[in-house]
Amino acid sequence: MTEPLSVLFLCTANICRSPAMEIIARDLAGDADVVFSSSGTHAHTGHRMNPVQAATIPHLDVSGFRSRRLKPEMVDEADLVLTAESIHRQHVLDDYAHHHRKIFTLGQFEAAIEEIPDLSGRELVTAVGQKRQPAHPELDVADPYRRGEKAAATATARITEMLRVVIPRLTGDS
Repeated sequence: MTEPLSVLFLCTANICRSPAMEIIARDLAGDADVVFSSSGTHAHTGHRMNPVQAATIPHLDVSGFRSRRLKPEMVDEADLVLTAESIHRQHVLDDYAHHHRKIFTLGQFEAAIEEIPDLSGRELVTAVGQKRQPAHPELDVADPYRRGEKAAATATARITEMLRVVIPRLTGDS
């Protein structure tokens, strides 16, 4: 039996975008054999999800979520690292350049998989890693922290839209 695909979502503080990615991805994947987690490049471990961001996904339970600061083993153990912005991707690449074939922005990964229609799961991750496309800022999910309800709702809508494309391809349900 193969290990489940492991996906790490990453943002700055792990209280807005990456927890939303993790929780929404888990919901979209259902009982698929994929493990989702999240972390922050500058997170303080143990914080709850930002309440303004959490309010944008009221149908999902965020009560057990706690932030985690990025650690080397998280990157090592993940099969795929998806970041909110290209700045997060670069931060990880600066320290873990040898993992460059599995580190993408969420938007970059979504754009890349559209060009690879017949693969899913690990094969898809490998194929995207071979392409080595640049990350473009227009594919980023803007930071909603302390920017109000509208910014939080916009971030969640963008995340959900991208994950509705990405998750079925990772789970093989496309």
